[in-house]
Amino acid sequence: MMVAVMLSSVLYAQKRLTEATISYDIVINTNNAQPQAADLLDGATSVIYLKGNSSRSEMISSLGTQSTIIDGKTGNVTVLKDYGEQKYMINMTAANWKESNKKYEGIVFTYVEEYKTIAGYNCQKAIGKLADSTSFTVYFTKELVPVNKDFQYLNKNLPGLAMQYEAAMGKMMVTYTVSNISFNPVAQIKFDLPKSGYRVMTYAESRGN
Repeated sequence: MMVAVMLSSVLYAQKRLTEATISYDIVINTNNAQPQAADLLDGATSVIYLKGNSSRSEMISSLGTQSTIIDGKTGNVTVLKDYGEQKYMINMTAANWKESNKKYEGIVFTYVEEYKTIAGYNCQKAIGKLADSTSFTVYFTKELVPVNKDFQYLNKNLPGLAMQYEAAMGKMMVTYTVSNISFNPVAQIKFDLPKSGYRVMTYAESRGN
């Protein structure tokens, strides 16, 4: 009876993330190797909008905004780069998206019995090891489980939402930490693509192929 009660409480505590706005604060770990680049990204934020299988990820810094929109119905991905006068729209198929994230394929996570609270959620530590043998640390919560995890490719195999994680950005390591999660409805307009004002490119063109 006690086991059944405990199991039901665990199941009850899990929330399937079908609609949410997740805000991450970004901290640059450079050891002063690239202070200028770090200064430009100082105070940057990442905001994820989830609605069903669709998602929009925005990286907002003093340089500008880069948005990645995943169409949940087609699997197609659109990257919008908005840096002042430079505005690019890069169209990608699901296969292009997979190829662009191939370094994150086959990540193996080792779970550590170490926990901390982030934004009010209990988070467990995990070490992710990439195919090239590099590793990164992530804290995730099993209380929130995204329906579609493609918006955060390196953490897609975790059994929950990454609340704090490390990621390489060029030669810098950055740490993303959730500052707020809102479960208010996300407007459909967030996933609409601009009709003009951007230079449209294919994935191959963006890579110079």
